[in-house]
Amino acid sequence: MTDPRVLAPSRIADAAAFGRVAVLYGGDTSEREVSLESGRNVREALVRRGVDVAAVDGIPALVAGLVAHRYDRVFNIMHGGAGENGVAQGVLEAFGVPYTGSRVLGAALTLDKVRTKEVWIANQLPTPRYERLPRGGNVGAAASRIGLPLIVKPSLEGSSVGVSRVYAAEELPAAIELATRYSGELLMETLIQGGEYTVAILGGTALPSIRIVPAKGYYDYHAKYVADDTQYLCPGLEPAADAEMRALALRAFEASGASGWGRVDLMRDESGANFLLEVNTTPGMTSHSLVPKAARVAGIEFDELVWRILETSIDSSAGVRT
Repeated sequence: MTDPRVLAPSRIADAAAFGRVAVLYGGDTSEREVSLESGRNVREALVRRGVDVAAVDGIPALVAGLVAHRYDRVFNIMHGGAGENGVAQGVLEAFGVPYTGSRVLGAALTLDKVRTKEVWIANQLPTPRYERLPRGGNVGAAASRIGLPLIVKPSLEGSSVGVSRVYAAEELPAAIELATRYSGELLMETLIQGGEYTVAILGGTALPSIRIVPAKGYYDYHAKYVADDTQYLCPGLEPAADAEMRALALRAFEASGASGWGRVDLMRDESGANFLLEVNTTPGMTSHSLVPKAARVAGIEFDELVWRILETSIDSSAGVRT
Protein backbone atom coordinates (compact mmCIF):
# COMPACT_ATOMS: atom_id res chain seq x y z
CA MET A 1 0.00 0.00 0.00
CA THR A 2 1.38 3.37 -1.02
CA ASP A 3 2.22 5.86 1.71
CA PRO A 4 -0.28 8.74 1.30
CA ARG A 5 2.54 11.21 1.84
CA VAL A 6 4.31 10.06 -1.34
CA LEU A 7 1.46 9.84 -3.84
CA ALA A 8 2.54 9.56 -7.44
CA PRO A 9 2.58 12.86 -9.34
CA SER A 10 -0.27 13.81 -11.65
CA ARG A 11 -0.11 12.07 -15.02
CA ILE A 12 -1.80 14.75 -17.13
CA ALA A 13 -0.19 18.18 -17.46
CA ASP A 14 -2.39 19.78 -20.11
CA ALA A 15 -6.09 20.43 -19.47
CA ALA A 16 -6.77 20.10 -23.19
CA ALA A 17 -5.91 16.40 -22.96
CA PHE A 18 -9.21 15.79 -21.17
CA GLY A 19 -11.28 17.30 -23.98
CA ARG A 20 -14.81 18.47 -23.21
CA VAL A 21 -15.73 17.23 -19.71
CA ALA A 22 -19.31 16.80 -18.49
CA VAL A 23 -19.75 17.10 -14.73
CA LEU A 24 -22.68 14.79 -14.02
CA TYR A 25 -24.55 15.79 -10.86
CA GLY A 26 -28.00 16.29 -9.35
CA GLY A 27 -30.41 13.54 -10.40
CA ASP A 28 -33.60 12.70 -8.56
CA THR A 29 -32.51 10.81 -5.42
CA SER A 30 -32.66 11.74 -1.75
CA GLU A 31 -29.06 12.98 -2.11
CA ARG A 32 -29.82 15.47 -4.87
CA GLU A 33 -29.07 18.64 -2.88
CA VAL A 34 -25.69 17.33 -1.73
CA SER A 35 -24.88 16.29 -5.29
CA LEU A 36 -25.73 19.75 -6.61
CA GLU A 37 -23.27 21.32 -4.19
CA SER A 38 -20.61 18.72 -4.97
CA GLY A 39 -21.11 19.31 -8.69
CA ARG A 40 -20.77 23.06 -8.38
CA ASN A 41 -17.55 22.69 -6.42
CA VAL A 42 -16.09 20.20 -8.90
CA ARG A 43 -17.04 22.31 -11.90
CA GLU A 44 -15.50 25.45 -10.41
CA ALA A 45 -12.27 23.59 -9.58
CA LEU A 46 -11.96 22.26 -13.12
CA VAL A 47 -12.64 25.69 -14.61
CA ARG A 48 -9.88 27.14 -12.44
CA ARG A 49 -7.53 24.51 -13.88
CA GLY A 50 -8.47 25.41 -17.46
CA VAL A 51 -10.66 22.39 -18.26
CA ASP A 52 -13.49 22.78 -20.78
CA VAL A 53 -16.52 21.88 -18.62
CA ALA A 54 -20.26 21.39 -19.07
CA ALA A 55 -22.65 20.93 -16.12
CA VAL A 56 -25.14 18.08 -16.68
CA ASP A 57 -28.06 17.47 -14.31
CA GLY A 58 -29.25 13.86 -14.37
CA ILE A 59 -29.24 10.88 -16.72
CA PRO A 60 -31.70 12.14 -19.37
CA ALA A 61 -29.60 15.27 -19.92
CA LEU A 62 -26.46 13.12 -20.03
CA VAL A 63 -27.92 10.81 -22.68
CA ALA A 64 -29.03 13.78 -24.80
CA GLY A 65 -25.51 15.19 -24.70
CA LEU A 66 -23.92 11.85 -25.51
CA VAL A 67 -26.20 11.34 -28.51
CA ALA A 68 -25.16 14.80 -29.74
CA HIS A 69 -21.45 13.95 -29.20
CA ARG A 70 -20.97 16.91 -26.85
CA TYR A 71 -18.67 15.26 -24.29
CA ASP A 72 -15.29 13.53 -24.42
CA ARG A 73 -15.37 12.28 -20.84
CA VAL A 74 -17.52 12.52 -17.70
CA PHE A 75 -16.75 13.46 -14.09
CA ASN A 76 -19.51 11.60 -12.24
CA ILE A 77 -20.51 13.27 -8.98
CA MET A 78 -24.17 12.22 -8.95
CA HIS A 79 -24.72 10.65 -5.53
CA GLY A 80 -26.93 7.60 -5.11
CA GLY A 81 -29.49 6.14 -7.50
CA ALA A 82 -28.50 6.03 -11.15
CA GLY A 83 -25.24 7.82 -10.41
CA GLU A 84 -23.96 4.99 -8.24
CA ASN A 85 -25.95 1.87 -9.11
CA GLY A 86 -24.31 1.11 -12.44
CA VAL A 87 -26.84 2.89 -14.66
CA ALA A 88 -24.71 5.96 -15.44
CA GLN A 89 -21.67 3.74 -15.78
CA GLY A 90 -23.47 1.40 -18.19
CA VAL A 91 -24.68 4.28 -20.33
CA LEU A 92 -21.16 5.67 -20.57
CA GLU A 93 -19.70 2.26 -21.40
CA ALA A 94 -22.30 1.87 -24.16
CA PHE A 95 -21.35 5.22 -25.66
CA GLY A 96 -17.62 4.54 -25.27
CA VAL A 97 -17.04 7.64 -23.14
CA PRO A 98 -14.47 7.50 -20.29
CA TYR A 99 -15.63 8.47 -16.82
CA THR A 100 -14.39 8.82 -13.26
CA GLY A 101 -14.84 6.26 -10.53
CA SER A 102 -15.88 2.64 -10.39
CA ARG A 103 -17.00 0.55 -13.34
CA VAL A 104 -20.49 -0.93 -13.64
CA LEU A 105 -19.99 -3.91 -11.33
CA GLY A 106 -18.22 -2.02 -8.55
CA ALA A 107 -20.80 0.76 -8.56
CA ALA A 108 -23.81 -1.55 -8.61
CA LEU A 109 -22.48 -3.89 -5.95
CA THR A 110 -21.33 -1.30 -3.43
CA LEU A 111 -24.57 0.69 -3.54
CA ASP A 112 -26.24 -2.45 -2.15
CA LYS A 113 -25.05 -2.72 1.45
CA VAL A 114 -26.30 -6.30 1.84
CA ARG A 115 -24.48 -7.65 -1.22
CA THR A 116 -21.32 -5.76 -0.26
CA LYS A 117 -21.34 -7.47 3.13
CA GLU A 118 -21.76 -10.86 1.47
CA VAL A 119 -18.66 -10.23 -0.65
CA TRP A 120 -16.66 -9.10 2.38
CA ILE A 121 -17.68 -12.14 4.39
CA ALA A 122 -16.68 -14.40 1.49
CA ASN A 123 -13.28 -12.69 1.57
CA GLN A 124 -13.05 -13.05 5.37
CA LEU A 125 -13.13 -9.30 5.95
CA PRO A 126 -14.66 -8.06 9.23
CA THR A 127 -18.12 -6.49 9.16
CA PRO A 128 -20.83 -6.27 11.84
CA ARG A 129 -23.23 -9.19 12.16
CA TYR A 130 -26.34 -8.49 10.09
CA GLU A 131 -29.76 -9.66 8.96
CA ARG A 132 -31.24 -9.04 5.54
CA LEU A 133 -34.87 -7.96 5.92
CA PRO A 134 -37.21 -8.33 2.94
CA ARG A 135 -40.21 -6.03 3.19
CA GLY A 136 -42.78 -7.74 5.39
CA GLY A 137 -40.14 -9.97 7.00
CA ASN A 138 -40.16 -10.99 10.64
CA VAL A 139 -38.53 -7.99 12.27
CA GLY A 140 -38.78 -9.29 15.83
CA ALA A 141 -37.09 -12.59 15.01
CA ALA A 142 -34.28 -10.81 13.17
CA ALA A 143 -33.76 -8.41 16.06
CA SER A 144 -33.61 -11.34 18.50
CA ARG A 145 -30.88 -12.98 16.45
CA ILE A 146 -28.87 -9.75 16.20
CA GLY A 147 -29.44 -8.52 19.75
CA LEU A 148 -29.65 -4.94 21.01
CA PRO A 149 -28.36 -2.36 20.37
CA LEU A 150 -28.64 -2.51 16.59
CA ILE A 151 -28.94 -0.34 13.51
CA VAL A 152 -31.71 -0.40 10.90
CA LYS A 153 -31.04 1.11 7.48
CA PRO A 154 -32.31 0.92 3.89
CA SER A 155 -29.89 -1.14 1.79
CA LEU A 156 -29.74 1.25 -1.18
CA GLU A 157 -29.41 4.71 0.40
CA GLY A 158 -26.41 6.83 1.37
CA SER A 159 -25.69 9.93 3.48
CA SER A 160 -27.25 8.23 6.56
CA VAL A 161 -30.69 8.62 4.97
CA GLY A 162 -33.28 6.42 6.68
CA VAL A 163 -30.86 5.13 9.34
CA SER A 164 -31.90 4.55 12.97
CA ARG A 165 -30.10 3.35 16.06
CA VAL A 166 -32.25 1.04 18.18
CA TYR A 167 -31.47 0.55 21.87
CA ALA A 168 -34.83 -0.86 23.03
CA ALA A 169 -37.40 -3.14 21.41
CA GLU A 170 -40.09 -0.47 21.51
CA GLU A 171 -37.95 1.68 19.18
CA LEU A 172 -38.02 -0.93 16.40
CA PRO A 173 -41.38 -0.04 14.76
CA ALA A 174 -40.37 3.58 14.19
CA ALA A 175 -36.98 2.52 12.81
CA ILE A 176 -38.58 0.07 10.38
CA GLU A 177 -41.18 2.62 9.31
CA LEU A 178 -38.49 5.18 8.52
CA ALA A 179 -36.28 2.75 6.58
CA THR A 180 -39.18 1.44 4.49
CA ARG A 181 -39.79 4.91 3.07
CA TYR A 182 -36.83 4.26 0.81
CA SER A 183 -36.17 1.75 -1.95
CA GLY A 184 -34.61 -1.66 -1.55
CA GLU A 185 -34.46 -4.21 1.24
CA LEU A 186 -33.70 -3.34 4.84
CA LEU A 187 -30.49 -4.11 6.63
CA MET A 188 -30.33 -4.75 10.37
CA GLU A 189 -26.86 -4.97 11.90
CA THR A 190 -25.11 -4.98 15.24
CA LEU A 191 -24.37 -1.50 16.55
CA ILE A 192 -20.63 -1.40 17.18
CA GLN A 193 -19.83 0.65 20.26
CA GLY A 194 -16.75 2.71 19.52
CA GLY A 195 -15.33 5.30 17.15
CA GLU A 196 -16.58 6.16 13.66
CA TYR A 197 -13.93 6.30 10.92
CA THR A 198 -13.60 6.70 7.20
CA VAL A 199 -10.75 6.06 4.75
CA ALA A 200 -10.62 7.74 1.35
CA ILE A 201 -9.20 5.85 -1.63
CA LEU A 202 -7.56 7.66 -4.53
CA GLY A 203 -5.96 5.85 -7.44
CA GLY A 204 -5.09 2.70 -5.49
CA THR A 205 -3.84 4.59 -2.43
CA ALA A 206 -5.60 4.71 0.94
CA LEU A 207 -5.37 8.23 2.36
CA PRO A 208 -5.04 8.93 6.11
CA SER A 209 -7.96 7.77 8.22
CA ILE A 210 -10.42 10.27 9.65
CA ARG A 211 -12.06 9.83 13.02
CA ILE A 212 -15.48 11.47 13.08
CA VAL A 213 -16.61 12.96 16.39
CA PRO A 214 -20.11 14.45 16.11
CA ALA A 215 -21.10 16.86 18.86
CA LYS A 216 -24.25 14.87 19.66
CA GLY A 217 -22.73 11.42 19.37
CA TYR A 218 -24.28 10.32 16.06
CA TYR A 219 -23.01 11.11 12.57
CA ASP A 220 -26.39 11.60 10.90
CA TYR A 221 -27.36 13.71 7.86
CA HIS A 222 -27.39 16.92 9.92
CA ALA A 223 -23.93 16.25 11.39
CA LYS A 224 -22.57 15.44 7.91
CA TYR A 225 -23.89 18.35 5.89
CA VAL A 226 -25.28 21.06 8.16
CA ALA A 227 -23.59 21.20 11.57
CA ASP A 228 -20.32 23.05 12.05
CA ASP A 229 -19.49 21.43 15.40
CA THR A 230 -18.58 17.94 14.13
CA GLN A 231 -14.88 17.23 14.72
CA TYR A 232 -12.71 15.47 12.14
CA LEU A 233 -9.42 14.08 13.42
CA CYS A 234 -6.99 13.19 10.63
CA PRO A 235 -5.10 10.97 10.90
CA GLY A 236 -7.66 9.42 13.20
CA LEU A 237 -5.24 6.92 14.76
CA GLU A 238 -1.61 6.58 15.73
CA PRO A 239 0.63 5.45 12.83
CA ALA A 240 0.54 1.66 13.23
CA ALA A 241 -3.22 1.50 13.79
CA ASP A 242 -3.80 4.00 10.97
CA ALA A 243 -1.77 1.86 8.56
CA GLU A 244 -3.74 -1.22 9.61
CA MET A 245 -7.08 0.50 9.03
CA ARG A 246 -5.98 1.91 5.68
CA ALA A 247 -4.83 -1.52 4.51
CA LEU A 248 -8.16 -3.07 5.50
CA ALA A 249 -10.11 -0.30 3.75
CA LEU A 250 -8.14 -0.75 0.53
CA ARG A 251 -8.67 -4.52 0.60
CA ALA A 252 -12.41 -4.03 1.14
CA PHE A 253 -12.61 -1.44 -1.64
CA GLU A 254 -10.88 -3.67 -4.16
CA ALA A 255 -12.72 -6.84 -3.08
CA SER A 256 -16.04 -5.15 -3.76
CA GLY A 257 -15.02 -4.27 -7.32
CA ALA A 258 -14.67 -0.55 -6.65
CA SER A 259 -11.94 1.41 -8.44
CA GLY A 260 -10.64 4.89 -9.19
CA TRP A 261 -11.65 6.75 -6.08
CA GLY A 262 -14.11 6.44 -3.22
CA ARG A 263 -14.45 6.07 0.51
CA VAL A 264 -14.76 3.19 2.97
CA ASP A 265 -16.62 3.72 6.26
CA LEU A 266 -15.69 1.72 9.35
CA MET A 267 -16.25 1.38 13.09
CA ARG A 268 -13.51 0.62 15.60
CA ASP A 269 -14.71 -0.97 18.82
CA GLU A 270 -13.37 -0.40 22.30
CA SER A 271 -10.94 -3.32 21.95
CA GLY A 272 -9.39 -1.84 18.80
CA ALA A 273 -11.06 -4.20 16.30
CA ASN A 274 -12.09 -2.67 12.95
CA PHE A 275 -15.46 -3.38 11.28
CA LEU A 276 -16.32 -2.47 7.70
CA LEU A 277 -19.66 -0.71 7.14
CA GLU A 278 -19.94 0.35 3.51
CA VAL A 279 -18.25 1.70 0.39
CA ASN A 280 -19.15 4.99 -1.25
CA THR A 281 -18.06 5.13 -4.90
CA THR A 282 -19.14 8.74 -5.48
CA PRO A 283 -18.42 10.55 -2.20
CA GLY A 284 -19.37 14.13 -1.50
CA MET A 285 -17.19 17.05 -2.52
CA THR A 286 -18.81 19.71 -0.34
CA SER A 287 -17.34 21.93 2.36
CA HIS A 288 -18.21 19.24 4.93
CA SER A 289 -17.04 16.25 2.87
CA LEU A 290 -14.41 13.80 4.05
CA VAL A 291 -12.35 12.90 0.98
CA PRO A 292 -11.11 16.51 0.57
CA LYS A 293 -10.17 16.60 4.27
CA ALA A 294 -8.05 13.44 4.01
CA ALA A 295 -6.49 14.60 0.74
CA ARG A 296 -5.47 17.88 2.33
CA VAL A 297 -3.62 16.04 5.10
CA ALA A 298 -1.88 14.02 2.37
CA GLY A 299 -0.76 17.30 0.77
CA ILE A 300 -3.44 17.56 -1.94
CA GLU A 301 -5.57 20.70 -2.03
CA PHE A 302 -9.10 20.65 -3.45
CA ASP A 303 -8.39 21.70 -7.05
CA GLU A 304 -5.56 19.17 -7.33
CA LEU A 305 -7.79 16.47 -5.84
CA VAL A 306 -10.47 17.13 -8.45
CA TRP A 307 -7.82 16.99 -11.18
CA ARG A 308 -6.50 13.67 -9.88
CA ILE A 309 -10.01 12.21 -9.71
CA LEU A 310 -10.55 13.28 -13.32
CA GLU A 311 -7.32 11.48 -14.16
CA THR A 312 -8.92 8.22 -13.01
CA SER A 313 -11.06 8.42 -16.15
CA ILE A 314 -7.87 7.68 -18.11
CA ASP A 315 -8.03 4.15 -16.64
CA SER A 316 -11.63 3.65 -17.75
CA SER A 317 -12.26 0.48 -19.73
CA ALA A 318 -14.42 2.55 -22.08
CA GLY A 319 -12.58 3.75 -25.15
CA VAL A 320 -11.87 7.40 -25.81
CA ARG A 321 -14.03 8.71 -28.63
CA THR A 322 -12.00 10.29 -31.44
